[in-house]
Order: sequence, then structure tokens, then C-alpha cells
Amino acid sequence: MEKLLLCFLAFLSLPSAFSAIDMSKKAFVFPKESDDSFVRLISQQKQPLKAFTVCLYVYSDLPRGYSIFSYNTRTQDNEILLFKEKTGEYSISVGGTDIFFKYPGNSAPLHMCITWESVSGIVELWVDGKPMVRKSLKRGYSVGWEANIVLGQEQDSFGGNFNKEQCLVGEIGDVNMWDFVLSPGEIRSVYSGESFSPNVLTWRALAYEMYGEVFTKPRLWL
Repeated sequence: MEKLLLCFLAFLSLPSAFSAIDMSKKAFVFPKESDDSFVRLISQQKQPLKAFTVCLYVYSDLPRGYSIFSYNTRTQDNEILLFKEKTGEYSISVGGTDIFFKYPGNSAPLHMCITWESVSGIVELWVDGKPMVRKSLKRGYSVGWEANIVLGQEQDSFGGNFNKEQCLVGEIGDVNMWDFVLSPGEIRSVYSGESFSPNVLTWRALAYEMYGEVFTKPRLWL
């Protein structure tokens, strides 16, 4: 009985963030540079990924590079990584391999979608509903599913080893992830506000944990 009581109390002490929360019209705000402020997302993925789409809004005026979306497994850093390298350039990593895209615009906030499929290796970056030139990496690869997914920091190890020179100062919202590639029409519709039932991460039913100085606030974009 005593052991059962201890287990129950331990369960109650877990962060309430494990419950799915409707984050509609909200954003995570990272107000200052740090190496310990981040959001961990809990996904519903239960098998390796042969394809994926990740869409989100990011709002920042940092002149340096910063991590936007970091997905690591115990056996592979940067299984999936979306990173701003410098003004007008972004990198996407799959399975630890990077590829770079140039985006000439500088509007903010930006709505970004990245897609990848194993069968062809094709990677797409969409910004504000417009596609960049397609590229390719890690054809035939499978992305691991026992992942630690982090917003606001880049993981240099599984779930940690953060560098404040890579952190985000700004806001992230409307994070959704699918285990397949959305069509061009669907991506444009997501940019317009539709959701298409995301099945890995769902902003309208998001399970997450916040660490350090991170806040949820009403989003500033429409």
C-alpha cells in the first residue's frame, strides 16, 4: 500500500504539461538568451519515419544563427533539425546530414514548413506558403522514433548539452507535424490556417514541458 501511495504521489508531481493542451492563438515566448530555457514536445510517434512534414511560425530579430526545431534520438543527433544559419539562409538536417536553402526575404514572423521523404530523399522548404528549390539528402534513410523534440535550443546530445549562442530569442507557435509529406496545396492551406489532422505533433492538442524562462502568451500574428 505504501509503495502504491508513493507511486501515486510521484504521478501527481509530474508536470501538468504532459496533458494535451489546446494552444490555438498562443505562442511560446523565449524572451532572453540562455542555455537552459526550452520547450520539450511529447509526440505520438511509435515507429520510424519514412517521411515527414513539420510546419510552424517563428518570430525573431536575432542577427546570429539559432535553432528552430530540434529532433534527436539516443543514437543520432540532428535526426531532424531546422536551423537559421544567418540572414537569408536556413539549414535542414536529416539523420545528421545538412542541406542549405537561401531565402531572400526578411519578413517576420515567418511561417515555415519542411518536408522530407525517404523514397527519393527530396527535401522541401516552404516559407510563407512559397516553396524554395527542392533538394535531396539521406535517400533510403529512416528517422528514429524514440525522440526528444526541443524548441528554443539545439541539442548537441540527447535532450541537452545546449549552447546559448544557438538558442532562440523570440517566439514559436502553430507547431504541427505529420508522418507524411503534405501536398503543395495542403501546405498552402496550412499557411492559410487549416490543420489537416497532424498525427505526430498537434498544436491544438499539444503535450509539452517548459523549462527555464519560457512563457505562453497570445500570439502576435493573425
